[in-house]
Amino acid sequence: MLHSWDADAVRAAEAPLLASGAPLMAHAAFGLAGHVQRVLRDARGRVAGAHAVLLVGPGNNGGDTLHAGALLARRGVAVTAVLASGRVHAAGLVALRSAHGRVLALDAGSAADGSAADGSAADGSVSDAPVTDAVRAALRAADVVLDGLLGLGGRGGVRGPGAWLVAAVVATVPRPLVVAVDVPSGVGVDDGTRAGPVLDADLTVTFGAYKPALLLPPAAAAAGRVVLVGLGLRLDLAPTASRLEAADAAALWPVPARAAQKYGRGVLGVVAGSARYPGAAVLAAAGAVRAGVGMVRYVGSAGPQVIAAHPEVVVGDGRVRAWVVGPGVAPDDGPQRARVHGALTHALRHDEPVVVDAGALELLPDRVPPHVVLTPHAGELAALLAARGEHVGRADVEAAPLAHARRAHELTGATVLLKGEVTVVVGPQGVAYAQADGPAWLATAGAGDVLAGVLGALLAGRSDAAVADPTSSAAFAAAAALVHGLAAHHANPGGPVSATSVADALPAVVAGLLRA
Repeated sequence: MLHSWDADAVRAAEAPLLASGAPLMAHAAFGLAGHVQRVLRDARGRVAGAHAVLLVGPGNNGGDTLHAGALLARRGVAVTAVLASGRVHAAGLVALRSAHGRVLALDAGSAADGSAADGSAADGSVSDAPVTDAVRAALRAADVVLDGLLGLGGRGGVRGPGAWLVAAVVATVPRPLVVAVDVPSGVGVDDGTRAGPVLDADLTVTFGAYKPALLLPPAAAAAGRVVLVGLGLRLDLAPTASRLEAADAAALWPVPARAAQKYGRGVLGVVAGSARYPGAAVLAAAGAVRAGVGMVRYVGSAGPQVIAAHPEVVVGDGRVRAWVVGPGVAPDDGPQRARVHGALTHALRHDEPVVVDAGALELLPDRVPPHVVLTPHAGELAALLAARGEHVGRADVEAAPLAHARRAHELTGATVLLKGEVTVVVGPQGVAYAQADGPAWLATAGAGDVLAGVLGALLAGRSDAAVADPTSSAAFAAAAALVHGLAAHHANPGGPVSATSVADALPAVVAGLLRA
């Protein structure tokens, strides 16, 4: 499992090591330089003779970048550092110059204030000025750009001289590879927001611990591939956000014992579909059946279509261990909405976990326990929050998914699974997951119905744990999102998928997880 911690927690963990004299910057720079060398070797076959441009901001992040640049220069890389800050890390600048790295300021021709011929003053200061021709030429020649503009303290986008540099890199043709130093500059490090100019990276080399922005949307899209350079930090606080990996999902999946029977393995009640959307019922049932639930009971008007697709499904009332309610339930379908209301009432009275999706979200009671899991997309979450007095629209949710999912949890008590490019899951006690397991092709009609069925199967098989541990439903929801995403990859690697093909891929994906 990947865990991420906010900037304050990381700084607190670094403090005792720094006080003891541990060379954290040297370790970070060595790791960064090593990963950049791998990038160069993969891209051009060898390291020597490559060109690297360092975008250098203030503080330790710029210091890491300069020291890594010095190491690269000693490996035969032509290194140019562009100083974007009024003051940069002095020791790092000395190290780069000692390794014969070139240093440019944004205004390389302004030396009237006593600056060096390369545009930088002896103390590393640089005047605010537009990007020069020399800087643009360096970017055009670059094989790789190291983004060391902003570190843990950055938020709200890159501004001032750094923003000019970001624009210059984006405009460079062909665009060089970009390696972010610790985090992509300008993202909201602690909350994953992206509220201004950000230089999207192909690779992020992060130090000591994962940062929330590397896991959470929308900032996570700017990070590219992420690698961690360990610094020996001891982080005892609860993480800000986590990401399940395949082994974690396998450990959570309900696996039948040799003496198992269908009722003991979990029975899932499904109230889904309508005359307008019968396919949603078929797909929710498919997700549950293919994910391995013991039995599905379907309640609703789409029984003939469900049975035609899945003859193992039982139509009608009976005992269940968990529910899926809402997929494809139209707002004008009074009888089916009444069935949803009845199922919710029954589930809450008998402590049965429930997946509340789509048409059932507006029927949710004011307060529910965390084994009720809401599965909205951004528009549905905005509507749920607006109905509870929050002034929020879809764009607001998409800009800050974690904050709005947490607000929905606070207002309802439910576990919240917010669907998206990165699926965010929030539960009680500050628990949060961010799963980025599916391809973009998974944004297809009916995929959410399949996910509801997968999660319902998992809750039916682990219903006792879901009720006993308030935080467990969030882990189960994250596991369902992971398996659903892997099934989309398995259904047609690298190409388009349908919701049906995703459901059909589930048995092989689950078997593969359990074998591994």
